[in-house]
Amino acid sequence: MCTKRFSAVEIGGLTLKNRIVFAPTSLGLRGEELEQKITAIAEGGCAMIIIGDVPVSDRGFFSLSGKKGFAHYRRLCELIHAGGSLACAQLHQSDSDVKGMLRYIPGLLTKKITAEELRRLLNQQTGRYITQLSSQKVSAITSSFGKAAVLAKQAGFDMIQIHGDRMCGSFSSGIYNERTDSYGGSPEKRAHFAVEAVSAVRQALPDMTIEYKLAVRQENPHYGNAGILTEELPVFIPMLEKAGVNSFHVALADHSSLTDTIPPASHPYFGEEGCFLRYCDCVRKITKLPVCGVGGLTDPDFVEQQLADGRIAYAAMSRQLIADPAWPDKLRSGQKGNIRRCIRCNTECLGGIQKHRGVRCIYDKAEP
Repeated sequence: MCTKRFSAVEIGGLTLKNRIVFAPTSLGLRGEELEQKITAIAEGGCAMIIIGDVPVSDRGFFSLSGKKGFAHYRRLCELIHAGGSLACAQLHQSDSDVKGMLRYIPGLLTKKITAEELRRLLNQQTGRYITQLSSQKVSAITSSFGKAAVLAKQAGFDMIQIHGDRMCGSFSSGIYNERTDSYGGSPEKRAHFAVEAVSAVRQALPDMTIEYKLAVRQENPHYGNAGILTEELPVFIPMLEKAGVNSFHVALADHSSLTDTIPPASHPYFGEEGCFLRYCDCVRKITKLPVCGVGGLTDPDFVEQQLADGRIAYAAMSRQLIADPAWPDKLRSGQKGNIRRCIRCNTECLGGIQKHRGVRCIYDKAEP
């Protein structure tokens, strides 16, 4: 089938076999269930799987620096490659004040505080936390992106995505960043953290393809608290390009309600198909680099049109490929009518995250 979505695309020297990728997602699954989910998505025909929230820190089970963490990611890369897809590591540094979170643990355990309320409370501390970090600590964190990227390549990842939300997004944000040193103030200074993180990866791996998740926030109406205002994009994008970015993965900035960044079909502002592509339009006016669109992409004809029109260079999906990992292969083999379309109900995907039981789908018990 000769369609744009099944044509190859090159990103920084890396060739994707088609233009459908699995968007970075914290699945919250473990062991065999996680491996089965990743395998199904890889074998379903997408070009690449982005493994979400790979920490650059050397602490914790999922650290690339630890033997168990490294083995975990190497195993995922092996499964992804065996399924015929490429693997991308989304590197990030958390901007949550872990010590500040401890005071809320009793309330969380007794269910006086819900997971969503805890998220809101942590977000309220973000600005103070990143503003009070010493410049030496900040520099050490940005340098760790390079070290983590080297380990990610050794584990088998084909591409690196820098998570432009989390700490990158908070430093970029005029809402959270109140620093008065070289990391805060003007948009140019607020871009300093992200630029250093990208530069660290580029210096460590000169030939590695680097995608930047560009977190965009907006006003009137207000959505997102971290990230970059659309009018600041002309400052940030050239700086990120110069640092070594090869493509931009564009989405709404985080640190607000999860139903904004993972919007259901009933969302008052982001209910439509391709709900975040409006931000891709802003980015595309500034850069000639490939732009990846994400957000409520489920309809094959709609996705094809956006690709054919050049609105986006490739499309990222999470909930749709969780609902039906074989979305690409079913289209390629003429089985469009057999696709299990994501209805964006958020019942078992976002609902699974919020209830700490992992990302699943209402279709999971259905016959293939």
